[in-house]
Amino acid sequence: MPYVNIKITREEVTKEQKQQLITGATRLLADILGKNPATTFVIIEEVDTDNWGIAGEQVTERRKKGL
Repeated sequence: MPYVNIKITREEVTKEQKQQLITGATRLLADILGKNPATTFVIIEEVDTDNWGIAGEQVTERRKKGL
């Protein structure tokens, strides 16, 4: 029973894009590991950019700098 947790920053990800992530992750586990799609769980968590840091900075501030 695979469990996939995808964490992304909350930045205008559409419902359709999320569905593509769920479908793609499920297909990948089925194709590569032979896992049953019916028992594969995919969770998408969106994190505010203020709560995500890279290199000691909030993503919000990095985006303002164009990084």
